[in-house]
Amino acid sequence: MNIIDKKINENVTVLVIDDELIVRNSCRKILVEEGYKVILVESGREGLEKVQMGIGDVIIVDLKMPEISGMEVLKEAKMKFPHKPVIMITGYSTVTSAVEAMKLGAFDYIPKPFTPDKLSVVVHNAVDKKKLLDEVNFLRNELYEKYKIKNIIGKSEGMQEVFRLIGKVADTNSTVLIYGESGTGKEIIARAIHLQSHRKNNRFVAIDCSALSPSLLESELFGHVKGSFTGAVSTKPGVFEIANGGTLFLDEISNINSEIQAKFLRVIEEREYKQVGGSEMKRVDVRLISATNKDLKLLVKNNMFREDLFYRLNVVLIFLPPLRERKEDIPLLTIHFLKQFTKELDKHIEGISDEAMNLFVNYHWPGNVRELKNAVERLVITVEENIIGPEHLSDILPNQNVKESIYIPKNKDELNELKKKTKEQAVADIEKKFIIEALKRNNWNVSKAARETEFHRTNFHALMRKYKIKLSSKESL
Repeated sequence: MNIIDKKINENVTVLVIDDELIVRNSCRKILVEEGYKVILVESGREGLEKVQMGIGDVIIVDLKMPEISGMEVLKEAKMKFPHKPVIMITGYSTVTSAVEAMKLGAFDYIPKPFTPDKLSVVVHNAVDKKKLLDEVNFLRNELYEKYKIKNIIGKSEGMQEVFRLIGKVADTNSTVLIYGESGTGKEIIARAIHLQSHRKNNRFVAIDCSALSPSLLESELFGHVKGSFTGAVSTKPGVFEIANGGTLFLDEISNINSEIQAKFLRVIEEREYKQVGGSEMKRVDVRLISATNKDLKLLVKNNMFREDLFYRLNVVLIFLPPLRERKEDIPLLTIHFLKQFTKELDKHIEGISDEAMNLFVNYHWPGNVRELKNAVERLVITVEENIIGPEHLSDILPNQNVKESIYIPKNKDELNELKKKTKEQAVADIEKKFIIEALKRNNWNVSKAARETEFHRTNFHALMRKYKIKLSSKESL
């Protein structure tokens, strides 16, 4: 084993529980050489106490011990710490019992007498599995934190109603229909419902029904068998099968055709379906959440959507209001996205001026939250000043009269201060454009641009730093 592996193993503690001194010492010698920290316990009772205290990243326990057996220690460990690997040590006469222990959740078993290599490999595999499970749990918790209701931003009355409905419906199996314009965050709401349900440890699968042709959509939903159509070179599971036990989110449900609607209705009612080209009925257990930006009632009225399917989908309706109807949420969302992108892009922008925020609040945001998020990201990329002002929004909010939003002073001092800032900003804008144009004319060569503009190269470079004008790695300095 190399030094790096030993260093990594120093962070792993192995708890060894065995009533035989020679076995305990053998384990310690082998594992310490591998770099592990080792704790030795000579009785099942003491081992059980250590397990209850959470001691040990990996547990090695003898199956047969007086008073309290290894099987009892295993059951306690699996009950309190289900993801902690437990390795059983067993004599040849008790292999059957060891197999039974595996059924109860033991990671593996090592028959006596064992070689150093055998112990080393089993412990190494157990540590790898624990690290993987720890990582999965970490990512799952991160995901859960991201989509908890408290992290879905909105103080408006409409969003509070959304939160109330999520809280009521999340831990049921009821079918949910989310209605809202494009960009309102329908998938985020669907994920929040899933992650607060009893299915949260199983898969959340999302599919956009508008992105596929009817034939491809049917195959994507239900899967297909080999040879069922041209190109079906192998049997492929559909998203119903993939999401079994979890949640299936169908975005833009209004785009499925009448034939698929009929098959979809059967899945909801009977919890079974056939793959494309298949003859066998498959059972499925999924929580269905669908979303649409169209009025399904109107589609039903116009015979473009099945009425019986609509009522099956519309058990619980969650309406996501457009951003223009929740203006009080716009400042919260803007600040949230500003913090997010300044961190991601490593930019220093302190905030957004009252005038600029007022323009944001009064803009109609046809693309809703998605458009707002993209607008803030663009501003963080392009703005070089510490504060985002109305002068930065002319391209972002094309239908707003940005110039009219500038603050009108109330007295002489405020007027003088505004004149000073306006002059400084105007000079800065011209100066920045002056430097950029000089660089462009000279193929981004600083020395040539400085000579042409009769600047000393050091001063020219200082202006570049002032306005954060950078050259790519391919361009000459």
